[in-house]
Amino acid sequence: MRNFWPLLIAVSVGAMGVQAVSADEYQLLVGSYTAGQSQGIYRLNFDSSTGQIDAKPLQVVPSENPSWLTLSKDQRYLFVVNENGPGQKDPVGRVSSYAIDSRTHELNLINQVQSLGNEPTHSSLSGDGSHLFVSNYSVAEDPGGTLAVLPVGSDGKLENVVQISSHPASRVNPERQMSAHVHSTVSSPDGRYVFSNDLGADKVFVYRFDPKANPDLPLTPATPASVQLPPGSGPRHLLFSADGKHAWLTMEMSAQVAVFDYQDGKLEQTQLVDLAAGQPTSDKAASALHASADGKFLYVSNRGTANQLLVFTIDPATGHLKELQRRSVEGDHPREFSLDPSGKFVLIANQKSNQVVVVERDAKTGLLGNTVQKLPMDAPSDVRFLLRQ
Repeated sequence: MRNFWPLLIAVSVGAMGVQAVSADEYQLLVGSYTAGQSQGIYRLNFDSSTGQIDAKPLQVVPSENPSWLTLSKDQRYLFVVNENGPGQKDPVGRVSSYAIDSRTHELNLINQVQSLGNEPTHSSLSGDGSHLFVSNYSVAEDPGGTLAVLPVGSDGKLENVVQISSHPASRVNPERQMSAHVHSTVSSPDGRYVFSNDLGADKVFVYRFDPKANPDLPLTPATPASVQLPPGSGPRHLLFSADGKHAWLTMEMSAQVAVFDYQDGKLEQTQLVDLAAGQPTSDKAASALHASADGKFLYVSNRGTANQLLVFTIDPATGHLKELQRRSVEGDHPREFSLDPSGKFVLIANQKSNQVVVVERDAKTGLLGNTVQKLPMDAPSDVRFLLRQ
């Protein structure tokens, strides 16, 4: 039987205010899909000394399909895409902003606006925090996916979309690439460029970001304006190295990771790594990727029937990857995952098996170890840690 939580449980408060927590305790946010029993965003306690998530939530924030969570750098605000679309309870794609209480981490809604597209699946903040880039995936061929740009006020309030960009599809795969499907959009380390990864186009589209020059159209195509990827590969998520010299891109449909050198808005591919070489198409569904805090290891999830988390060592000079380990996620459809702040655990959101799985991690070797917890949760999609103030 699944374990579903009540609507809202308050933070424990003592006579002197909010109770103190130990140095090993962090708070955790989990986004989810709400077509089933999930109610939205869950805020929980996590103990990094044991790897245990407290099953009793501190707060449940009712929200429709809050599938991706974006924290501001100072963690004062949380931005959430509501991955709604035709045929769902709410057919309108939306974006929500929340204020995060500096003492309790309680979430309070600031405002919500439309994303002007279907199934917004990802968002990220510009380097200066002034704009939010929202990727409207759009499952249906018509109207197709778009990139939406929303200004963000100093108080965390979202303004309406000021710019929409669309891309021509590759049309290589007749089932999934007959129109654009923007899956994620991220800024360069220096904040001057924006990279939009379009699964339907087999390209990464590159923009200059200069809101001071034109507040109404902060993005303009760079030169070159795109990076071509293998036909039918379906680019998904892009991650820059900490030093800004390299980048890694998961390609969902081909289950590959492309490695790039990066300089001044230009990505040059230097390596292509297969996650499911020689395996059936059903094993090919690359998803999330995250690097360890020390920059030595890259972790990549592959869904489909493979349902694995792959560990790679990172060559510090080239950014190239060498496979170190493949480990089952002990569930189905690892949409996202997160390394905890201590570096000792990985938390995996297994969307289709309705659980968050906690796995031990050796910070020195990068290897994944035993499973320490399987927390029942309906359709988890994203996992984020709140750092202590």
